[in-house]
Amino acid sequence: MQSNVALKLDPAARLHVGIIMDGNGRWATRRGLSRLRGHEAGVEAIRRVVEAAPDQGVGTLTLYAFSSDNWRRPKAEVTALMGLLRFYLANEVAALVRNGVRLTVIGRRDRLPDGIASAITRAEAATSSGTTLHLRIAIDYSARDAILNAAARAGAVGQLSRESFADLITGEAGLRDVDLIIRTSGEKRLSDFLLWEGAYAELHFTDRMWPEFDGDALADALAAFHRRERRFGGLTAIAPAEVPNL
Repeated sequence: MQSNVALKLDPAARLHVGIIMDGNGRWATRRGLSRLRGHEAGVEAIRRVVEAAPDQGVGTLTLYAFSSDNWRRPKAEVTALMGLLRFYLANEVAALVRNGVRLTVIGRRDRLPDGIASAITRAEAATSSGTTLHLRIAIDYSARDAILNAAARAGAVGQLSRESFADLITGEAGLRDVDLIIRTSGEKRLSDFLLWEGAYAELHFTDRMWPEFDGDALADALAAFHRRERRFGGLTAIAPAEVPNL
């Protein structure tokens, strides 16, 4: 994964891409498969995209895996999704370390089944030195809750700037705002994903289901992104390395 292309990029120009990974169940149903098989295929798509992202100029990749509203799904499906999360944490960390990928998980951890929160902590520690790609996985995540929680903590900080408030929301100092949000499966909504960080993000919607997504599909989305002019309210296009956190 650590190609010369990825390593030669100016770190300030490496993009932050968020993906709403939608369509696992529909992909499976159309093929006469169980929804679980769709989610399993979705994990395979994650692997493909994580491998492809650094060579395409992506420095931070945030994947929407499980929203706070997804607890409303049937218990059997939720249990299966949590099982896949356990599997990913147990079986992918070595590859992430080998390929220089830093993993962090955003969202609540207090409602996750026993053992998953500690597995997340171990995975984050094991991959903490990765510099090729920062992989952020959103689990039991709500952007509105993240903003609300940051507001509740803001009183202890004193005078706030947009940057310091953003740090409270993300839990990380200086995280680059999102440049591009991709949603698969043909749906065209944000579904409570990265509402603060994605304030000036470009949006890309594709009919392709998430299990069908791969490095070529990511390249297509990024090619469309690079054809757009980003002016952030001004009159002059701004290069990726000059993008402000507004």
